[in-house]
This record gives sequence, C-alpha cells and structure tokens, in this order.
Amino acid sequence: MAASPPQPVRVAAGHEDEPARRLASQDWFRVDAELDRDGVSVLPALLSAAECSGLAGLYDTGGPRTFRSKVVMARHGFGLGEYKYFDYPLPEMLSRLRTALYGHLVATANRWDAMLGLEPSFPPSHAEYLQRCHAAGQTRATPLMLRYAAGDFNCLHQDLYGAVAFPLQAVILLSAPEDEFEGGELVLTEQRPRMQSRPQVVPLGQGDAAVFAVSHRPVKGSRGFHRVNMRHGVSRIRSGTRTTVGLIFHDAA
Repeated sequence: MAASPPQPVRVAAGHEDEPARRLASQDWFRVDAELDRDGVSVLPALLSAAECSGLAGLYDTGGPRTFRSKVVMARHGFGLGEYKYFDYPLPEMLSRLRTALYGHLVATANRWDAMLGLEPSFPPSHAEYLQRCHAAGQTRATPLMLRYAAGDFNCLHQDLYGAVAFPLQAVILLSAPEDEFEGGELVLTEQRPRMQSRPQVVPLGQGDAAVFAVSHRPVKGSRGFHRVNMRHGVSRIRSGTRTTVGLIFHDAA
C-alpha cells in the first residue's frame, strides 16, 4: 500500500505563503520557452535575504529530526564539499515551495514526454506524484542543502534515485555572491548526438532559483524530437562559503 504524503513542519502564520506568491508572479511563458530552448531557466528573487539566511542556518542548527543523512562528497568521488538530505516532515517553506513549483512545472514535464513520443503520465498534484513514488518503494525525502568552502566543487551528475523520476528540479542560492563567496557557478552540460557537449554557466543571485532538467530533455532535430542527456555541477569555490538548497520532486528508494 502506498505511504501517505508527508506533512510539513509548521512555521509562523502570515509568512509561509510569501515564497509561493513570488513563485506565482514569475513569467512562466518565459520560463517554459527557456526550458525548451536551454533546459534551464532562472526564477529571480524567489526568496528574500532574510529567508535565505534563515534556511542556511538550518545546516548548523538543524538536528536529526531536520536531516536524515550527511554526505561528504570526497568519500564518494562526487567532488569536494558536503550536503545533507532533509528528512520528512520538511520545513514548511520548502514543503510549500516544492508543492507549488511542481504545480507550475508538471505541464512542461508532460509536454516533454509527449515530444518524445511518450504518454504524458505526471499527475496534476505533487501529493499524487509522491504516492506514486512511495508505491514504487521510493519513500525517502530528497530535498537537500549543500555547503561548499574555498576549493570545493561538485562534479557533473544527475539526481536520479530510482525508477520513478520527475524530469525537472530546482536549486536556490542561499548565499550572496561576492559578499559571502566567489566562484561556485552552476554549470550544466548537454550531450548532443554525434556532436561535442555544450556547456552552460548559469549566474545566480542570492534568493534566485534555477530550474533545470534532471537527466534529459527533448530537442528538435531534422527527424523530429530526440532525447539529449544533461548533467549539472558546481565550479570550484574561489573563496568564502556557498550554501544552496535543492528541490527534487521524486523521492528516493
């Protein structure tokens, strides 16, 4: 039997809807066009500086009920730096953002499947999608917080945790570039058939979110749409400390 969708942690009334309202005010026609063209789009000023600082502080103050595990990247050949996976129930701000962002992106996900000749299959609500993950044995939370110090970096990778996967994800920069760190750009690569890979560097300000393809996206060629593989990573931090939060919509096995 499928597990019940997780319940969020409560926060102070009157503040929890602000990020969702900012999300709703984004130019989603632009976002869809950029995702189709490049596989990535930036949502500016999704979080305020105060919200970023509050979330970033959880990395040091959040206990075992906040995070389920910590990964030191060098131990696994992932790069240098570390990250922590949140546990359920998520902090309410992240839970609301994850749910609302899924609602804005699910039409794109289904459209991408249709472009690739697949039957669109993603349900309209994130709660329904989580039930599908849990029915497949993927019950562990995947939102995470990543921290990099000077010299750290993240190798190119794809965030796949089981057979059930949503094709888009998001990362939110919690630190202020130049004030708190230098370097550490979000980097994406697109592996094109019979061609060299195409890199992209995505500039972000504090509170900006980048939405991008998890593992592949449709690209139109001379014979219709075909699948191209995408990977993402983070360039070396030159100085300071960089903290981000990642929102992945499928759960992990």
